[in-house]
Amino acid sequence: MLNKYFEYRKHKTNFRTEVIAGVTTFLTMAYIMFLNPFILSGEFAGTEKGFFDFGAVFTATILATAVACFIMAFHGKTWPVGLAPGMGINAFVAYGVVAGQGYTPQAALGAVLVAGVIFLAISLTPLRAWLINSIPKSLKLGIGAGIGLFLAIIGLEIMGVVGDHPVTLVTLGDIKNPLVLLACATFVFMIVLEKMKVRGNIIIGILLFSIIAWVSGLAKFNGVVGSIPPMTYLFEFDLRAAFSAGMASIIFTLLFIDFFDTAGTLTSVANVAGKVDRKGKVQDIDKAMLADSVGTVAGSMMGTTTVTSYVESGSGVKAGGRTGMTSLVIGVLFLACLFFAPLATSLPKEIDGAALLYVAILFVRNITDIDWNDIAESGPAVLAMIVMPLTYSISNGIALAFIAYALIRIFTGKFGKTSPAIWVIAAASVLSFYVA
Repeated sequence: MLNKYFEYRKHKTNFRTEVIAGVTTFLTMAYIMFLNPFILSGEFAGTEKGFFDFGAVFTATILATAVACFIMAFHGKTWPVGLAPGMGINAFVAYGVVAGQGYTPQAALGAVLVAGVIFLAISLTPLRAWLINSIPKSLKLGIGAGIGLFLAIIGLEIMGVVGDHPVTLVTLGDIKNPLVLLACATFVFMIVLEKMKVRGNIIIGILLFSIIAWVSGLAKFNGVVGSIPPMTYLFEFDLRAAFSAGMASIIFTLLFIDFFDTAGTLTSVANVAGKVDRKGKVQDIDKAMLADSVGTVAGSMMGTTTVTSYVESGSGVKAGGRTGMTSLVIGVLFLACLFFAPLATSLPKEIDGAALLYVAILFVRNITDIDWNDIAESGPAVLAMIVMPLTYSISNGIALAFIAYALIRIFTGKFGKTSPAIWVIAAASVLSFYVA
């Protein structure tokens, strides 16, 4: 039945290869089941600020990931892609929306739902291609790198490498602390494994150094298997708060990040899988983006942030994955992890911070593709990169980058050669500072 549905022979693959590809991708993205609830629960910052419940997000993360992967498997059946709550967006929601602006988790989930529905509508219209082609490559790369730096500052804080300072704002943390040193070793270990081309380097690093922390008495071990935490936020989104004026810039940020992150990831995977034709057109990208957007809507209803396609899917493609069967395997493997909540709560926050810092590098490394010879292009891109970590806000970085880009285009006499999308986004960015 699976052979008939996924057409293995047509795509020059087979059941065994697809299973191996699914396992490979799962290992490279399994860290999300630990990091997503860690970030959304504000574990290192304390819960007094009204963050999400750790257990509820753990369950929602796994179920949303599985559902999204199943949708990709059976709707976008030629796409061997894994999906899960996106890094960067979850940090934006936790520290920018809930802790930063004081919204409840339910209000934040309402915003995620609205952004997901808009993304779904866009995916069904020609507006999708128009938007993708309208945003300059430099801004896409700069914003992606900025998200990486935003994750880096959070990761360094969690690790304990960076601390606050009344004069310089930030300073070196307690570097002599054994857990801080263990976290630094975890970060180095992950890079070494990546250099050695070991698949699953993130999850291996998290588990190995967590074991060291437990054995040495530096962290408490709560067990491996237990009952499934209740889904506290199931259908608990607050749409009334989501439609308030102050949420406009938040919804725009969620939509922008998800839309272009998905487009970039799918394009990257398509290149590896040979799904790009001679004219540069990606085959069946509409089905993949539709599956991605439906995953976000489903995830927000379950109680987690924006679900997006994972660039780690490229590892499965390199292992031979060519159909949605790969996505199906990923979803099944995540479901099998539902009972691992005690293990998730046992991971030292410093170790999680090291994993977050490593993920940040994956975002930042794309800056090499920015056109550094044209300061009109690189300037706004760098502005986005700098503003995000320094203002602790992804939305501020996006808004100021687009405003700067639009002004530069006007004063360099390129108003007529600029896509209307730039003016729309720049105007919305200006407005966001007044309604926030």
